[in-house]
Amino acid sequence: MSLMKSLMGAAAAIAVTAGTTFADPAVIFDLGGKFDKSFNEAAYNGAKRWADETGGTFREIELQSEAQREQALRRFAEAGSNPVITMGFGMADPLSSVAPDYPDTKFVAIDVNWLDGENLRQVSFAEHEGSYLVGMMAAMASKSDTVGFIGGMDIPLIRHFACGYAQGAKAVNPDITVVANMTGTTPAAWNDPVKGSELTKAQISQGADVVYAAAGGTGVGVLQTAADEGILSIGVDSNQNHLHPGKVLTSMLKRVDVAVYEAMKAGTDLETGKFTMGLAEEGVGYALDDNNAPLVSADMKAAVDAAREQIIKGELNVASYYADNSCPALSF
Repeated sequence: MSLMKSLMGAAAAIAVTAGTTFADPAVIFDLGGKFDKSFNEAAYNGAKRWADETGGTFREIELQSEAQREQALRRFAEAGSNPVITMGFGMADPLSSVAPDYPDTKFVAIDVNWLDGENLRQVSFAEHEGSYLVGMMAAMASKSDTVGFIGGMDIPLIRHFACGYAQGAKAVNPDITVVANMTGTTPAAWNDPVKGSELTKAQISQGADVVYAAAGGTGVGVLQTAADEGILSIGVDSNQNHLHPGKVLTSMLKRVDVAVYEAMKAGTDLETGKFTMGLAEEGVGYALDDNNAPLVSADMKAAVDAAREQIIKGELNVASYYADNSCPALSF
């Protein structure tokens, strides 16, 4: 009898384990790969934090092509992954097709906030607020009165970054010149460090002495060239200050890691709906650590922290590019 009990216990344990495995979360990394040192890597760090803390495991895929988007969604949903976390606006259309077919699966869409669906958690960020702060820092650090912005794929999201940056820079110096370029018009623009390097050199020739990259893996080339050419850069999404200590003025943090970690922690109890993470929610901000501390003066920090509080309190409004697809501080 005790043998039968132990066998039944073992069977139950296997069943529980199988059930747990069955509900493993999954992450679909966008083009550029999970070690892009930026957007995808922030997501990976959030997933890894959850796995390290819980001992859990997650499924993952690094997309290599557009065609894989819907395939990956269906594959993970069919396998029972829950939630399925997707990275980037490029997953919006595939999600709108796939999510209704799996009503019991919860999907998380990072950088998407316009879909309908009861099983969707859509998380967007107030990138313009964080970009405003680093724009202020760029203007305060600039000696040439010219700062640059290099975006990845030319989409409203990246214009949203650029618009906040330009507003912050012009709040400090109304006469400053903001030079802005996009890397391309296809998803390949997220992973083209050579083009990022070329654009950086072009902006330097136009007088830029601080350049902000919001370009995924392409930004690695921007930061490298800025360091080589003796100008300052600003990283994005993840804290990139460590890539070139003393050469990266700061990084505009976009807490994709927190969004992914919290989704995995909630598991199947995940609350669906639309959520925005801004300065007030600590979803965006600027990075200050030992790598960039010598570059950030007390005056710079005081000014930026004061602006942060004003934005949170509603005393300072940073115009959103999304409001009417235009920017008061920058022409595209």
